[in-house]
Amino acid sequence: MENLIEELKIKIGHEQDTNELFGNLDINLKIIQENYEVDIVQRQDELILKGKEASKAQQVLLNLISILESGEKLDEQKVNYVISLLERGISYQDSKVNKDTICFTHRGKPIKPKTLGQTAYAKSMKANDVVFGVGPAGTGKTYMAVAMAINAFKNKEVEKIILARPAVEAGERLGFLPGDLQEKVDPYLRPLYDALYDILGRDSTLRLKERETIEVVPLAYMRGRTLDNSFIILDEAQNTTKEQMKMFLTRLGFGSRAVITGDATQIDLPRGKRSGLLDAIEVLKEVEGIEFCFLKDADVVRHPLVRRIINAYDVYSTKNPEKNPEKEYEDSNEYHF
Repeated sequence: MENLIEELKIKIGHEQDTNELFGNLDINLKIIQENYEVDIVQRQDELILKGKEASKAQQVLLNLISILESGEKLDEQKVNYVISLLERGISYQDSKVNKDTICFTHRGKPIKPKTLGQTAYAKSMKANDVVFGVGPAGTGKTYMAVAMAINAFKNKEVEKIILARPAVEAGERLGFLPGDLQEKVDPYLRPLYDALYDILGRDSTLRLKERETIEVVPLAYMRGRTLDNSFIILDEAQNTTKEQMKMFLTRLGFGSRAVITGDATQIDLPRGKRSGLLDAIEVLKEVEGIEFCFLKDADVVRHPLVRRIINAYDVYSTKNPEKNPEKEYEDSNEYHF
């Protein structure tokens, strides 16, 4: 009985609706067919679903139709995420994802959490003075923190935005790069500039930087400072030492908030140096007012291939633990709401 072929039908709207539902070159339907044993055929105003997993594919399509009816747009990331949620028994519409706008870009585009993990991360940043966002590449850790900082600045909750990054070499020597010290460290700060330019626009960012309302600095420049009424972001925190992490966290002044982001699987410190991020997860896990948010591969919002790459590395690391000595932390299996 388990292998019965099902045939189900779904009513669909006019041509514009079907174009958005199907995606460019029917990519959304192809994603569904790659995940389930089902054939999908259009006949006039109906979709015919035939296969062993037609009912699962039907639930995905009904969710996608509901998303379009709510005014949201579909893309490959959202289709894949709807599928991953349904596999966990969660409807996208009931998940409260994509409901709250953090801020708008200079082009008027709303910035919203796109996954459950990002939703929990945004909620934590609103509720706590110090938040650690830990997770793999592409989960929006830095971008969402920058968006939250800009929102706090625009709402006059803080007077300054300070973004810091450790200038740690990943296979290349700083000394071999041309230019003075600032020119040498600028490439390490580029991802922070990219986020600022995307949200505020290049001209506005440079004006605020000239007034020192926004600072983008190497972590070493933070020593000895006390930062009041500021939103402070430490990016790539997995590449801090224990001493650097303690130094950064103790810069926090009155009226300030801090977000620390990092990927504990991409540590570029010399062998034998323990990451300040891993150390902080152990030392500070019971400290009131500090929240740790662990983002997963399901929260990746880049090209779909990025998620598959992360999964492949995770599988390899599990099978070959002796070849992954820096993976010393255990992430939470639940999101913090």
